[in-house]
Amino acid sequence: MAKSSFKLDHPLERRQAESTRIREKYPNRIPVIVEKAERSDVPDIDKKKYLVPANLTVGQFVYVVRKRIKLSAEKAIFVFVTNMLPPTASLMSAIYDEYKDEDGFLYMTYSGENTFGVRGDTVSVNSILNVNISSMH
Repeated sequence: MAKSSFKLDHPLERRQAESTRIREKYPNRIPVIVEKAERSDVPDIDKKKYLVPANLTVGQFVYVVRKRIKLSAEKAIFVFVTNMLPPTASLMSAIYDEYKDEDGFLYMTYSGENTFGVRGDTVSVNSILNVNISSMH
């Protein structure tokens, strides 16, 4: 995936200072940046920065993302962390501890059901799912 536009728009030191301030003020919350994957056919999200309760599951957070982009019930959405699908039952705090960026934010990217870009090609999400699930063990 391409580099986050949030990262491009804000220097590292500023992002680090912001995440540190957030974590000190809200120790039971996780600072998360959510952005749409390139070439995804789902709507843009109206808000990129989230302060997520640490005990929220990935599945519960995906539900929040679905609501923010006003995705219809029949359309699937997939949320990736470092190009992998985190287990929906995982706590956001566990995902944060394992995958947080050097700036202190957790970056998540969402994509629609039908396509996901890899090296300029478009491949089915089912093939991505098989690769990501098997590589997580």
